[in-house]
Amino acid sequence: MEDLHASEKGKSTSVTAISDPRPNMEEEIHRRAYEQYEQRGREDGHDLDDWLRAEAEVTRIAVKAIVAA
Repeated sequence: MEDLHASEKGKSTSVTAISDPRPNMEEEIHRRAYEQYEQRGREDGHDLDDWLRAEAEVTRIAVKAIVAA
């Protein structure tokens, strides 16, 4: 393992930060998940499914916004 660290020594890496075009993404996910819950007639037991579906929708929209920028 020391050899790996020695070979990596001196190398610099840079990471470009992408500013989040949707700073309230978690709120958007929460809102969308709740909308799905209501659309289903407020049937309990699907909270994780609702959250994951909402997260996929919101992040897909955010990625499109980043690509379009």
